[in-house]
Amino acid sequence: MISRERLTQEFAARFGDDPKLIVRAPGRVNLIGEHTDYNDGFVLPLAIQHAVWIALRPRNDGTVSVISIDFDDSVEFSLSGIVKRDSLWAEYVKGVAWAMREAGLTLRGWEGVIMGDVPMGAGLSSSAAIEVAAARAFAAASDIPWEAARMAKLCQRAENQWIGVNSGIMDQMISAAGVEGRAVLIDCRHLTLEAVPFPAGTAVAILDTATRRELATGSKYNERRQQCDDAARTFGVKALRDLDPARLMREIDRLDPLVARRARHVVTENARTLQAAAAMRAGDADELGALMNASHISMRDDFEISRAELDTMVEIAQAHAACCGARMTGGGFGGCAVALIRADTADSFAADVAAAYRSAAQLVPQIYITQASAGAELV
Repeated sequence: MISRERLTQEFAARFGDDPKLIVRAPGRVNLIGEHTDYNDGFVLPLAIQHAVWIALRPRNDGTVSVISIDFDDSVEFSLSGIVKRDSLWAEYVKGVAWAMREAGLTLRGWEGVIMGDVPMGAGLSSSAAIEVAAARAFAAASDIPWEAARMAKLCQRAENQWIGVNSGIMDQMISAAGVEGRAVLIDCRHLTLEAVPFPAGTAVAILDTATRRELATGSKYNERRQQCDDAARTFGVKALRDLDPARLMREIDRLDPLVARRARHVVTENARTLQAAAAMRAGDADELGALMNASHISMRDDFEISRAELDTMVEIAQAHAACCGARMTGGGFGGCAVALIRADTADSFAADVAAAYRSAAQLVPQIYITQASAGAELV
C-alpha cells in the first residue's frame, strides 16, 4: 500500500520540499449492478483500499506540472490552453481540468507527483481513481468546496468527452463518495446514495485473473451502450431502468435477438441489485451470494462480456466452501471477479482458489481480501 510518508519523500526528491497537500481517491469493486449505471439504473459498489494518490503544491502561473512515479513520465500544460496528446495517464488529469473549467470553475495550477496501486485494466476503475484524485487536487489547490456528486459528474464528462469512453457515473461516484466499512447503493439517475452494511462474518475477495482489456473509443463497451440505447428507443422509454421486466418479456420479440439479450441483462440486473441491497440490510449472505451467481450467468450469456479465464475463476471460487457467491466485475472482457466469502476462512480461500486457478488457466492470479474504504479525501 502507498503511504503518506513515501509520497512525501517522492515529492521532496523532485521538488526539493515537502508537499502542501496530499489527496487520495480509491478504486472500486462492484458487488452487483454491471452496465446498469449508464442505463440510469442501480449499482452496489464499494470503494477499495487500493487508490491513486497525488502530493502537490499550488503555483500561481496557471501551469500544471505532474510527474507519474508509476509510468516514469511527466506532463506539463497550461490551464489556459489544454491540448490533447497521446500520454494516456496524463489525459485523465488534463480531461478533468478541461471539464472543471468548462463548468465555470476557476482553477489554480499546481505541481506534484502521482502514484497509485489500483491494478490497471483489471475492472477496478483505475481510470476513475485518477480522475477523482485529479479533481480533488484541483479543488484543494483552488479552494473549491468538495461536492462529491458534482465532481463525480465532471470526472464522468472527462471520461466520456475527453477520453472517449461512454461510461456511466458509478466509478467516479463511488470513488468520490465511498463510505468506510459499507457498500453504497447508488441510484444512477438521481445520484442518491445509501450506505449498506455487509452481512456479519463476511469479507470481499477481489480475484484478479491476470487478464486485461482496454476500454477505448470504438470498444465493445461503447457497442454495448449503443445496443442498450437502441432497446430503450424501441420501447419508448428514456432508459432501460424504466422498462418493466414483465413488459420486456411480453414484448421481447420487438427487439433484434442480440439486442434483446442485452436488454434482458440490464433489466434483470437492476432488479437483482435492489434485491441484493435488501439482502444486505437483512444480513442474508446466502441470498446476496445467490444473486451474485445469477449476475455472472447474465453477464456471460446475455451481455457476453465475460471470457474463459473469468468464467474459470468464478467457477473455482463458487465451488469453495468459504464462498457465498461470485461473479465477474467491471466493464468486462478481462480483469477481476469478486466473491463474498466467510471472513474466518479468507486466507485458506485465497490460497486454495489461487492454486486451482493457476492449474486450470496457467496464469498467476492476484487475490486481495479488501475492506470498504472512504471516498476521495485530503490526507
